Formats: sequence, C-alpha cells, structure tokens
Amino acid sequence: MSVGLLAVVDDILSAALKASAKAAGVVIDDAAVTPQYVQGITPARELPVVGKIALGSLVNKFVIIIPIALVLTAFAPGVLPYLLIAGGAYLCFEGAEKVLEWFGFHHGDAEQGGRDERRLVLGAVRTDLILSTEIMLISLSNLDPGIGIWMTLGALAVIALLMTGVVYGAVALLVKIDDIGLKMAKSDERRVRHTGARIVRSMPAVFRVISVVGTVAMLWVGGHLVLVNLGEVGLVFLTDLLHGIEHLLAPLGGFVAWLGETAVSAVAGLLLGLVIVGIVMLVARIAGRRAAFHGGEEAPRGAHG
Repeated sequence: MSVGLLAVVDDILSAALKASAKAAGVVIDDAAVTPQYVQGITPARELPVVGKIALGSLVNKFVIIIPIALVLTAFAPGVLPYLLIAGGAYLCFEGAEKVLEWFGFHHGDAEQGGRDERRLVLGAVRTDLILSTEIMLISLSNLDPGIGIWMTLGALAVIALLMTGVVYGAVALLVKIDDIGLKMAKSDERRVRHTGARIVRSMPAVFRVISVVGTVAMLWVGGHLVLVNLGEVGLVFLTDLLHGIEHLLAPLGGFVAWLGETAVSAVAGLLLGLVIVGIVMLVARIAGRRAAFHGGEEAPRGAHG
C-alpha cells in the first residue's frame, strides 16, 4: 500500500516538474513584477503585504484557475484563448500605465492606490491572476493527457504550491535585503560592515531596475498572450509574424531569436496598452462630464425647492 502510494507521489512530482519547466520564463516575470507593489509602504508592512499577495495567489490558483482550466479544457477548450487575450490586454494596460508614469503622467488615482495597502494587494493579486493563469495553462498543456484527472489535479496542485513558493520567496528576499544590509552594516567585522553598506546603497538602483524589468515583463507577457491567442482564434498572421522573426534570427542563436520575439511582443503590448489607456481615459472623461452635467441640472431644482 505504502509502496503504491509512494509510486503515485513520485509520478505526480515527476509530471509536475516536467510540465512546469516551460513555464519558468513566466515565473521569472512574476517575480520581477511583484516587488513594484510593495514600494512606498513602511518596512514593517513589507512582509505582511507579500504574505497577503502570496495567499491571494494561492486562492487564484486553487479556487479560480485550476477548476476553470480543467472544466474548460474538458468541455469548452475554445473559450481559453479568449480568456487569455482578455488577460493579456489587462497586463498591457497595466504596463502602459507604468510607462506613462515614468514620463510624469499619472492616470486616475495611481498614487493613492500605491499608498493604500488593501488596494495595493488587490492590484497585485489581479496581476498575479493573469500571470498565474499562463503558468498553470502552460503547465497543463505539457502534462500527458493519458495520466488521468486525479494525477493531473495532483500535478497542478504541486505546480501551484511550488511556483507560489518560488515567486513570493524571491520577492520576500528582495524586499527585505536592505534590512539584511543594515544589520550587516552594524557588524563588528569591517568587511561585513562594508558589504552591508554597499548593499544598502545599491538597493534604490536595484529596485529601479526591478521596476523597469517588471514593467517590460508585463508588456512582453501581455503582448505575447494577445498575439499568440489571436492566432489561436483565426488571426494567424500575428502568430506567423512572431514565428517569422524567430526563424529570421535563429541563425544568430537561440537567445537572439528569443530576444527579437520578446521585443516584438513588448512593443505590441505597449501599443495595445496605450490604446486601452486612451479608451479608459475617454470613457472616464465622458462619464465625468455626464455626472457634472446632471449634477448641474439637479442643483437649480433643489434651489427652487
């Protein structure tokens, strides 16, 4: 009995590790994106906030993504590309907003949201939902369909726990490494003290780099999701464009080909995101004018009693 159970567990772990290998790129993106959400909060709240986001990520995976993915894969696989297009568009929108903020343009209440812990966590969990969806769907697509529903469910559960631990463990380390540097800077040993001081001095630049990498990651992943899944629903020329760039650059090496495809996806994501930001701003302005117009009309009526 125990031998059979151990064999099943070993099969689940093996399947999970093989299936999750191709999702490693998105995991790196997720780890790069998340630290942006804890910037601007007090050091004492950094780890609790990361913990809340990690809990939200587990809820995303176990309550939303895995059940829906299994049901849609079994009964309505044609719906999945449309969901991924919508998710990719949302990432493009978020990434474009970040790029606009670099140039001093703040859309809506972005600054207020950055200081409000509840809204900060909700924003991070929403972004995690899209990235986790891609991680889990990539993993699901690489599982052998012949292993059965329970083995599939077990493998997905292992992947969900593993990926969440890796991503948010890395994020927790990144956001607290400056505190580690401060403790090292107070050491009695001169070499340790100097290393700690260098860590503390370098952290602002590190977080600026992480912010840029995270934004580019959102645009890349979002743009890639939209382009690839538009190809899945019939607009194959977009997928052909990506494949064409990959084949064109392939003689220069696999990394160069990947870099070219990534750049095209990121540019496409930025352009799409800017369009969505423009539409959102236009709708908000029209809604604001209508509210002001109706408010202006109602005021005199109240005045006349």
